[in-house]
Amino acid sequence: MSPELGLYSPESVVWKVHSDPSMIVGGIRALLQQALHPVAMDGVAKNSNFRDDAWGRLQRTGDYVSTLSFAPRKDAEALASRVRSVHTKLGLDDPHLLLWVHMSLVDSFVDVALRSGLALAPQDLDQYVLEMITFAELVGINSDSVPKNMQELKEYFENIAPELEASDDAKRAALFLAVPPMPTVIRFATPAAPAWATLSALATAALPQWARKLYAIPALPGHETVTNAALIATRSTLKLLPENIFQPPILKEAKIRWGIAS
Repeated sequence: MSPELGLYSPESVVWKVHSDPSMIVGGIRALLQQALHPVAMDGVAKNSNFRDDAWGRLQRTGDYVSTLSFAPRKDAEALASRVRSVHTKLGLDDPHLLLWVHMSLVDSFVDVALRSGLALAPQDLDQYVLEMITFAELVGINSDSVPKNMQELKEYFENIAPELEASDDAKRAALFLAVPPMPTVIRFATPAAPAWATLSALATAALPQWARKLYAIPALPGHETVTNAALIATRSTLKLLPENIFQPPILKEAKIRWGIAS
């Protein structure tokens, strides 16, 4: 296998998870979860333009994950290098906070994918966490500090719990994710607003119990069962849509490069 093909092969669990429609909900949940570290969120609030460039920021986040997952190695490493440079210039390169962002991403993606009905065996879950260490290393995190399986992931969140809270910045970010600014013509002349509201509400419901508690979201009877059913239904609906609606072009290019394009 040529290393230029990509960091991950089509047989990897990362490829399986990151090419799944559930990533749409998982990505929103990841942002909500990441916001619960007040120090990390303070850095984002001071250095981010998400209020002025909401869609651009969301798109750049998705592009970063897609590039590292599916692009040729040289492109993935070049993008990661640029991101590290930006983090350094803005003073956002604290390994402790970078690990928090990374683990929130890992936890959200794999948990939402599993609950949405993607077939993942217990060993697949462990393998996903292990494979995602490459993401952590590329952003500048020492691999020795990164959880390598689901048990270590669980222990990580238990250990960092005392540092977490829903700060005012986190609540503002959550509000933005629930009702992001849209051009008037898009908000009222297309289904974008109600569609996004549905996905955002589902991502919020899919947060782990400890995160919902920090956001002061009421715990209702049967919450997990109802949320899981909604996640499965949403993924099933998204899978009926043409692939070009939710699959990034970089994934299509990767399929051609790996010789698996249909």
